[in-house]
Amino acid sequence: MATNRRVLIVEDEDILASNLQAYLERACCEARVAPDGISAINSLDAFVPDVLVLDYRLPDMTGFQVLDAIRSRCASANAILMTGQPRNEVQAEAARRGIEHILFKPFPLAELSKVVCSIGPYAAAHAPGGAEPHGEHGLTHPDRRQHKHNRFPMRLYDGTWLFADRRHAHKSLQGQADSDEE
Repeated sequence: MATNRRVLIVEDEDILASNLQAYLERACCEARVAPDGISAINSLDAFVPDVLVLDYRLPDMTGFQVLDAIRSRCASANAILMTGQPRNEVQAEAARRGIEHILFKPFPLAELSKVVCSIGPYAAAHAPGGAEPHGEHGLTHPDRRQHKHNRFPMRLYDGTWLFADRRHAHKSLQGQADSDEE
């Protein structure tokens, strides 16, 4: 039985948080969401993450403060910072805290999956030349461009749902229409 990577997503935007959680769960991760720093810290009694996905700006504290509090309780947690604030100060502070991956919003969900799968205790399984491309733990980061039947539902900010590959299907249908006219 595959062991899932445990990921704690600390994000105050509900729709983004649920999209990140759904995508990571499809990539064989056990993902939980905390809407603020206090909730993330309090969740450690029931859920100890392998990877933290932290928003830089939270309603009650910064992602760095959350990271410091969580690392004081479970030092092995790796962190990924998400931010819409691509400033040198943020990058320098992230480097000082050992955060190697910063994702600037908006970013493709596949990027998050690739980063989550490349850090932490299972990273050796993803090294080039390994026997299994996704390791014995079953961690994957599906690439919809190569798997046309792999559709991922995304919730939009207006509350509606759409399949993320729908735009690609539309382009292929448009290409067929152009070739039919010739």
